Order: sequence, then C-alpha cells, then structure tokens
Amino acid sequence: MAGRSERPVPVISKETEFFWRSGADGRLRFQACKACAALIHPPQPVCRVCRSHELGVRVVSGYATLIGFTVSHRFGYPGLPSPYVVAQVAIEDDPRVRLTTNIVECDPDDLVLGMRMEVVFEKVGEDDDNGAWLPLFRPAAEQPEEPAGLPRDEIEPEDFGRHVRPMVTPEKFEDKVAISGIGMSEVGRRLMLPPLQLTVEACERAIADAGLSLDDIDGLASYPGAGNVGGFGEGGVAALQSALGIRPTWYNGGMETFGPGGSVIAAMLAVSSGLARHVLCFRTLWESTYSELIKAGKIKPPAGAGAAGWLMPFGATSAAHTLAQTAQRYFHRYGATRETLGWIALNQRANAMVNPTAIYRDPMTMDDYLSARMITTPLGLYDCDVPCDGSVAVIVSAVDAARDLAKPPIRVEAVGTQSIERLEWDQSTLTHEPQVLGPAAHLWSRTSLRPSDVDVAELYDGFTINCLSWIEALGFCGIGEGKDFLDGGKNIAREGGVVAINTHGGQLSHGRTHGMGLIHEAITQLRGEAGERQVAGAQVAAVSSGGLTPSGAILFRKDS
Repeated sequence: MAGRSERPVPVISKETEFFWRSGADGRLRFQACKACAALIHPPQPVCRVCRSHELGVRVVSGYATLIGFTVSHRFGYPGLPSPYVVAQVAIEDDPRVRLTTNIVECDPDDLVLGMRMEVVFEKVGEDDDNGAWLPLFRPAAEQPEEPAGLPRDEIEPEDFGRHVRPMVTPEKFEDKVAISGIGMSEVGRRLMLPPLQLTVEACERAIADAGLSLDDIDGLASYPGAGNVGGFGEGGVAALQSALGIRPTWYNGGMETFGPGGSVIAAMLAVSSGLARHVLCFRTLWESTYSELIKAGKIKPPAGAGAAGWLMPFGATSAAHTLAQTAQRYFHRYGATRETLGWIALNQRANAMVNPTAIYRDPMTMDDYLSARMITTPLGLYDCDVPCDGSVAVIVSAVDAARDLAKPPIRVEAVGTQSIERLEWDQSTLTHEPQVLGPAAHLWSRTSLRPSDVDVAELYDGFTINCLSWIEALGFCGIGEGKDFLDGGKNIAREGGVVAINTHGGQLSHGRTHGMGLIHEAITQLRGEAGERQVAGAQVAAVSSGGLTPSGAILFRKDS
C-alpha cells in the first residue's frame, strides 16, 4: 500500500465501485464473464467477447506488462506535480485488458517496454466510505530474462481492410452533392473576440463565396454543437440560427459524428436525401481567448465533481498522454525516431511560411524541433498543434444546384466513416492513432481511385503522430514504413513529392481549426486558388478529420 494521496477522488458509480475500492484489501479486481472467462474493462452490462450477460467480479494476480509510458512535463494535476509518469499496462491474467495508471517507486530512465509490473494501491479521499484506492504499478521484483513483446491488437493495423463492410447499394450518395462555398474568419492567437462573431464572419464569407444569399441556406450543421465545451464552440446551431435568422429545414450538431469535420458528411447525407439544398457547416474555436479570460478571472472553468473516467485519476488529462504512448510504441515496433515525426513538423512549417493566414511562419530546422521543450515524452512543443481563435465554414449543395453558382463545384468522390476498433482510448490500437485505420480503409472501398491518384492530402495533425497514422492508414506508404517514407521530407513536400501534405501549414503551424481548416485548404487547392502554396495541377484531395474519437475521411475531386 502506497499510502494516502492528495489527488481528487475518482467519480464512483454503483457499476465501478468494486474497482475503485478494490484496493482496500490490497487485491486488484476486474469485471469478468462467467461464460467465457474474459476480463471486461471498463465494466459493461454485457461481455463484448461472447455477448453473455452472466457477469461477475474476479480477483486477479496484480501483475501486468508495461506497454507504454510517457513522462509528463507540461501538465500538472492536483497531488501529482510534474514530472510524473503516465503509463498503460496489459493485465497478465488477460492481456486484452489494459489500464491507464502511474508508475511509481522507480526512475523513469529504468523503464523498458515489456517489463513485468505489480500493483500497489494509493488511497485518496478522507475516509474509507467516500474514498478510493488508485491501482498504481511498480516494477516487479522478478523480471523475465527478456522483456515481453507488445501484446497483439484485437485487429492488427495491416488487417483493417478485411473488416470493412461492403457498400449497401451500388448508388453513392456522394455523387449527389458538391462543395459550393468556403469561408474562414480571421485566425489568430488571443483575438479577444466573441466566438459567435467569428462564426458569423466565416459563414458570411462562405455564402458570398458560393454566390448565395442567407435565404438560400436551408440547412445548418456544426461540431460539437451546444453545451459546456469551453473554448471549443460558439453555442452550436441554435446560436447561429438565432444570430442570422435562418429557417432551416434540416439541422444537426453534436460530438458523436465523424470527427470535427463530421458535420460536412452529415450535411452530405441531408442534401442527398432531399432534406436540404444548401447546408451551411461551421466549426469555431476560441481557445486562446478562452484561456486568457480564465487567467484574468473573467471566466470560471467548469467545476468538476471529481476525477472522471479511467484516465483522469492518473493525471492523463490530455490526448497528448495517450498519443505520446502511441508514438513510443510505433518507435519501438518499427524503428522510427523523433526525427521521423520531425519531418512532419518541418513540412507543415515550410508550407505555413508561404501562407499569410498561418500563425507560425518563422523558419524551423530539425535542431529547432529536437531542442524545443518537452511536453510529454516523446512529444515536444512542435509535435503539438497551435491553440487559436478562428472559424471555418463550408457549404454542401446539391450537385445540380452547385453547377449554377459562383465557383466551380468540387465533387465528393468518397467518404470513409466506419469505426472498427475499440473506442476507449487505452484499449485500442497500440501503434497508430485509434479511429484512423477504419475510416481510411472504408474510404477506399467506396471508390475506384487509389492513393497514387491523390495530389494533396490534408491530414488531421493535432499531433505529429496523428498525421503519420493517417499517412499510413490512407496507403501513401505501407504500415510501419513511415520512417523511410518521411526521411528528408521529400515525399510529402509541396513540390515534387509523392503527395503534398497539409499545404496550408496544418494544425501544427496554421492553427488548430479542428479539421475544418483542412477541408477549406483542400477545396482551395482543387480550385487552384492557393497562390504561392498552390500544388500544380491538383485534381484529387484527401482530407481526414479526427482520431481517438470517431473520425472521418473524405476524397474530393475537381468536377469533370
């Protein structure tokens, strides 16, 4: 027993109480299926392996294999000052089950993937009735002669294509829609403008770009919709409808969609089904201003009831903590290095240098990248995208209507939306960003075009490892071949590359416009309107949106 901690008490429910209070007697417990003996985590009302409802709780050995760890330097957490180690372990009794945890009682430099670990509990809370026991791990006294290898994923990265569902009908809804207008507000750091003002600016520009009027808009779509999302939204569809006086026949907003750009795919479905003719999609962020207002005491952050979920109690407060371990495992399995990711960051910066709307435009070298401050190992400052203020709008129109508008329509060749792997961040694919391989494989099942037909690829790069995952998932190089493909940066360069990646600077240098900025850039390139950063003769563009959470991919092409 590691003693009492000052950390917040996890949010405990009737279904999870057995887990969080398991350590009272020093023994680790998991939900287990009585029919097939599988361990189940997080707890569920049904076994996901055999679908049995005969469930119970089982005491396990307390031993596990270390399958990922990151030293967190940038983030703080109550009772857990930086630096601290966030890790993932595979439970020895059933390696399909993994836990996010902290590693204690050792020097992080002595940790090796595949080490055998043992549980040790740390008490949080004032008393036993209202407290919890956090299962932490330390190296076991007895270690194998050779560290264990990484456990196999439920579906290995090379095998996702085998699990794609075939098209239900020979007709494609994508053939009935087109992109008719795009707009972007001012993008910057700490603009100190109301988010809805940015939204209106982007939407008015998109409507003007299409040659439409507000009265022509009969659909609205957004991500993440209304709700307490802090600097990640402006109030959703209702806020914009109220501001502009639009009377939509169809509208949609929410997080459970195909990534941050999922509103565009939802709009395609509405238009192709005849519910609307012109759907205005928008995405607004004001993270920089929001953070500044919190620091000034002008906004209070949402009050939490405790450490929610299965990651937060261990200080895994950011997606960076999960994806840093993904990058570590990718390096371990495929022999890549930090330089591999560095070529992505350098490519995006080179493109941003010729984009006047980008936030980071100064030249960057590999030495600059490698020497930047560490965020959470192995991810440094330039592996992470740039929080910003800005809004992007895209109009999806019926293809027959789009051909009569101001700009040549950009056609939709295919979308990829299938979710194949587990949704829980720490239970999913080990070496590639979760929720990337499935949509990518699904995309290619809906078109006769191939990766070699793509001229530009605007790939979600909240972190460099995200972009690498999409590059491999979409087939621009093979699984695990990123080290060689990215070496020197030539294959992804704007001029003379195999495929031009993130031509506006991506989220790493242009700013975190959360997927919609990638769509905006793809349309700009296919129209031939990108100016100094234009890729000559661009005919086909791939765009990806999201990762970790359900994601989507879209293949655009010029109208023939």
